[in-house]
Amino acid sequence: MMAAALPVTFDDVRQAAARLDGIAHRTPVLTSRTLNALVGAEVFIKCENFQRVGAFKFRGAYNAAAQLPAERLAKGVAAYSSGNHAQATALAARELGTTAVILMPEDAPLSKREATAGYGAEIVTYDRYTEERTALGEALAADRGLALIPPYDHPHVIAGQGTAALELVEETGPLDALVVPVGGGGLIAGSATAVKELHPATAVIGVEPEAGDDTKRSLASGERVTIPVPRTIADGQALPTPGEITFAVNRRLVDGVSLVGDAEIIAAMRFAFERLKIVLEPSGATALAALMAGRVEAPSRGAAPRRIGVIASGGNINTQRFTELLAG
Repeated sequence: MMAAALPVTFDDVRQAAARLDGIAHRTPVLTSRTLNALVGAEVFIKCENFQRVGAFKFRGAYNAAAQLPAERLAKGVAAYSSGNHAQATALAARELGTTAVILMPEDAPLSKREATAGYGAEIVTYDRYTEERTALGEALAADRGLALIPPYDHPHVIAGQGTAALELVEETGPLDALVVPVGGGGLIAGSATAVKELHPATAVIGVEPEAGDDTKRSLASGERVTIPVPRTIADGQALPTPGEITFAVNRRLVDGVSLVGDAEIIAAMRFAFERLKIVLEPSGATALAALMAGRVEAPSRGAAPRRIGVIASGGNINTQRFTELLAG
């Protein structure tokens, strides 16, 4: 029996790349001999902290908004997000000449709220621990007649996020493994869609914080699992359940999920700052953290060093929070 078609295809990612050409940044890929020696592999870090709004999220938000019919786009867009998708949707709306209303948790990092407002969006807040953001976001969009752009669970968003991995393998060639942070699952779904088409032997490995292992549990059980809203320094990954569309992709294409603790995340942030000279937020550092902590089981190619890609997904953290975490 043939498997059902996936909701996102490689052609969708290719088309998203063309749509984003000249709009999104083609972010750099960093290497480090020190890191290679530390993990015993040749490592390529895709620096989405240098993307517009400071995170990969701009790719998906713009790709989705740009495909709205003109009359729908003119009425404005809405989104719900703890920060990076909020900023991405706000900027995408501004780039496309429309307005945005963003639902954000009350405890979202102040720097992310200020940046979202700075792109011209209206912000509406909620309590993430007592209220369900998807229902609130859908109601907000319906009440105001806005087009809702979800943070991950939408084919156009997923395809846009996949362009980061597409760029990476276009630059590096085949990889033994690609390590990707997992929140709602959009980045890894898009990444796996791109990489598995070009290099089927590449192992695609997700990384979640230990407190937020909903995707790992869901993949193990074969169905979406819901956990309590996790409390973790990786606020962009503080989600209780994977997306429906993202999980449909990830259960077919993702090879496994590793977990990292807060201390390991901070160690990766420190290494990135001191040795790579880049700033990563906690969620943006989890894939690097898993690799550094030996949590990634990547296939080897005999005597040749393993080639491992890592997506550093974002760098949106203010000075006070950054120094507090590294000092602790």
